[in-house]
Amino acid sequence: MNQGKSLNTNVPGNFYVTSACINCDQCRQIAPHTFSEVANLSAVTNQPNEYHEVIKAFYALISCPTGAIGSEQKDGLSTAIQDFPLPIIDNIYYCGFTSRHSWGASSYLILHPEGNWLIDSPRWSPQLVKRIEEMGGIKYIFLTHQDDVADANKYAKRFQAERFIHALEKESQPDAEHVIQGMDSIQWHTDYKFIMVPGHTKGHMVFLYRNKYLFSGDHLAWDNELNGLSAHRDVCWFSWKTQTESMERLAKEKFEWILPGHGNRVFLSQLEMKNAMVKLIEQMKS
Repeated sequence: MNQGKSLNTNVPGNFYVTSACINCDQCRQIAPHTFSEVANLSAVTNQPNEYHEVIKAFYALISCPTGAIGSEQKDGLSTAIQDFPLPIIDNIYYCGFTSRHSWGASSYLILHPEGNWLIDSPRWSPQLVKRIEEMGGIKYIFLTHQDDVADANKYAKRFQAERFIHALEKESQPDAEHVIQGMDSIQWHTDYKFIMVPGHTKGHMVFLYRNKYLFSGDHLAWDNELNGLSAHRDVCWFSWKTQTESMERLAKEKFEWILPGHGNRVFLSQLEMKNAMVKLIEQMKS
C-alpha cells in the first residue's frame, strides 16, 4: 500500500510517487522510462503506455522500500508480483521487495545445484517466499555487512538457511551460523570466494561467484551519470582510507559483473573492468 502524498513533480496519469520516497534509486534503475530524479526525489516523468513499460513500473512499485509508488489502475500488478525474483543473467536473480531498513538495497538469489544462495536480504514477502520455494529454496545467506541484513533472520528460519556474516558486523545477526574472522579472503568453494573489503563498514565483505560475478554490497557500484565505477565518501561509515586500500586489493581479482546493493549493475570485459577500477582508485586517492 502506498504511503504519503502524491508529489507535484509527477506527470498526470496512472502511476505516481509520494512524499514517502527516500530517493533510494530502485525505481529509476528498474523503470528508467517512467521514473526520474526531480528535486532529490523520484518522480513519474513519463507515464508508461506499452505493456513492457507498465510491467516495469509495477516492478518498481513492488520493489519500493517505503511503498512510495502508487497506481490508480492495478491491471498487471498480480502478474508483476509473480515474476519475482527477476532474472538478470544465467542463474542469477534480483529479489526486489527491498527494505526500508536497508535503505532500498538490492538483494540477489543464485541458483546452484549444491544449494541456492541469497546475497543480502529483501524484506519479508510471502509471495517472494513462495516463488523461492518453487525455485529450490535457500541453503545459504551471505550478508555483505550489517546495513543490508533486512529480514535475513526470517528467511533463515523459514528455509533453515545458514547465514554468513563477518564478526565485526555480527551485532546485526548475533545468532548467525557462520561468523567470518580476520581479513584474509576465503575460497569457500570452487565457485565462491569471500573477499574482505573493510571501509564502508568495519567488517564489509563481497561475494565473488565463479570469478565473474561480484556481489559488492555497498563497497562498489556503477554510476550511470559518471559513466564509471563509483564509491561514495559521504556514505563511508568507517574509513575512506581503508576502503581505498580494500579497493586496491579487490582490483587484483577477476570479475566482469558488478551486482551492488546500491547503484547500478554493470557488465564490462575484464580489461574494461581493470581499467575502470584503476580510474576509480585514482579518484579515491585524490
